[in-house]
Amino acid sequence: MFLIVKTTLLEKEINKLTNSIAIENVTQATTQPKFLGQHVLAEFFECDPNILNNAEKIEKLMIDAALECGATIVQKCFHMFSPHGVSGVVIIAESHLAIHTWPELGYAAVDLFTCGEKCDPKIAYEFLKKAFYSNKASFSELKRGKLDNITSKVAEIPFEIANQF
Repeated sequence: MFLIVKTTLLEKEINKLTNSIAIENVTQATTQPKFLGQHVLAEFFECDPNILNNAEKIEKLMIDAALECGATIVQKCFHMFSPHGVSGVVIIAESHLAIHTWPELGYAAVDLFTCGEKCDPKIAYEFLKKAFYSNKASFSELKRGKLDNITSKVAEIPFEIANQF
């Protein structure tokens, strides 16, 4: 009988704890702000100039970065400038990845914008950092399109800076 009473008390405590965790998770889910997209503005320094001045290589790396972060590619367009530099964009179902390079300076400016929960632009950032052999890199992560928790409309406020590294 003592074992049955102890088991019943233990079950009640487990149920209380489980309910408490579930309520806390629901509260966090409804009170944390939701955003339509993540926008990573990346700076890559001291990169391999031979990579940055090769339109075909840049196109392949940008496509690979999109796939690596879980994006769905829709279209792409890249252009080689004379005497040097590449600009391009990979349009993805979740938004876009864009780049402009200055090979003579070993520098690339990259714009990684994703919407929804499916892909993470920071994964694309890390992929490109390695692919460009960048010795120094930084990024700012913006949260864009803040949704009002009550009305589900987009709040008319500027983006939120989530991270800067």
